Amino acid sequence: MPGIDGGMESTTPNIFGEHLVHLVIYPGFKIMEAVGPLSVLGYANKHLAAKADSRGYKINVVAPMAGSVPSDMMMSLEAAAALPEEQPVSTVIIAGAADIETAIVQQPSLIKWCRKRACDADRFAALCTGSFFLAEAGLLEGRRAATHWNFASLLQRRFPGIQVDADAIFVQDGNLWTSAGVTAAIDLTLAFVEQDFGRDLALQVARDLVIYLKRPGGQSQFSAALTGQLTGSADIRDIQAWLMARLDQPVTVKDMAERARMSPRHFSRLFLAELGMTPSVYLENARCERAVTLLLDTDMPLKTVAFRAGFGTDERMRKVFLRKFSLTARDYRARFKTATQK
Repeated sequence: MPGIDGGMESTTPNIFGEHLVHLVIYPGFKIMEAVGPLSVLGYANKHLAAKADSRGYKINVVAPMAGSVPSDMMMSLEAAAALPEEQPVSTVIIAGAADIETAIVQQPSLIKWCRKRACDADRFAALCTGSFFLAEAGLLEGRRAATHWNFASLLQRRFPGIQVDADAIFVQDGNLWTSAGVTAAIDLTLAFVEQDFGRDLALQVARDLVIYLKRPGGQSQFSAALTGQLTGSADIRDIQAWLMARLDQPVTVKDMAERARMSPRHFSRLFLAELGMTPSVYLENARCERAVTLLLDTDMPLKTVAFRAGFGTDERMRKVFLRKFSLTARDYRARFKTATQK
């Protein structure tokens, strides 16, 4: 297989202030969840070196066995060493796998290593389905954790003691960090850079990668209009079209059920079964989507945007945006409206 150099270490000397990072891979790991963090840390090192800052990241790519490790794609990564058993660890990042159920069966030594070394690290992170390794090690019991949205229900079923957040981009609980799927590995690693060296450096790296430093919302940001095309129920599709045409009007679940000629209870159950969300959540998502479009594509006052999107008041819209995006509607517009849009 074509190889990618895994010995991507900092060019700065090993001095006080250098951050030691162990990137953990194994056969079948997701290549993007290794290359993404390596890119973030590598760009951070370049910016620090350009400023004659002697600090940086020393990156060690490790695996249960040293050598060439095949990924989920037609390429491999070179693990310079085996998992460190006694050596110091500061930041540990474990990549996820597409076939995580097979991976956890085939890698018992990695699970044992997680159990042994997690308490030694300042930050012990599992990317995407890598959270299953921490769960199997018993490290996430009673804790909040993230994983790829498509595996969230599996993680919750197998480990009911975990507080699985299916929407979070990444989650920190103590020294344990978990992230959503694939590109969320970059979000989490940028958070490490910001924590270590400040927002300005993290923002420089984000600009290099042409991504948001902190993307708005969670991983369940699916378009309400497009989601409507996925249901096989003609009755539900009719309700969705009806709602999209009336977002600026007061609508209740009872109104939707009457439109569908069903009892509210039966309608709610059918809607949830078809779309994986309640009618109220769907309606709120659709209103947020409408509000975002108006915020970014027009110069309408916030009160007008709130009315057009069906929130009624800008205060209600502000509260919903804070809950869903961790930003007010005003801040959302300021952060994401481009110069040409302005």
